[in-house]
Amino acid sequence: MPESRTRKQAADKKKQASAEAAAEARAERKRRVAAPGSRRWVPPTFITVGLLGVLWLVVYYIAGHLIPFMSDLGGWNVLIGMGCMAAAFAIATLWK
Repeated sequence: MPESRTRKQAADKKKQASAEAAAEARAERKRRVAAPGSRRWVPPTFITVGLLGVLWLVVYYIAGHLIPFMSDLGGWNVLIGMGCMAAAFAIATLWK
């Protein structure tokens, strides 16, 4: 049985729409930015920075008055130690 014109036009529109969608999807994949490379550097970095912050605070509280630049910094040593630990937590969020 012959197909009506309206059905034939609807089928053609559907084929054309799906072809356009596929072409747009291919173009979108090309536009995407490549995913960042390996994140193997994150764990050693955040562990190192965190331990550096803890070590800074321990040294400041135990022998800060004996180390000239630490005694000059005064209360800023606490901010430096806590800042290193906060930076370690921020770096840890990059780990996947």
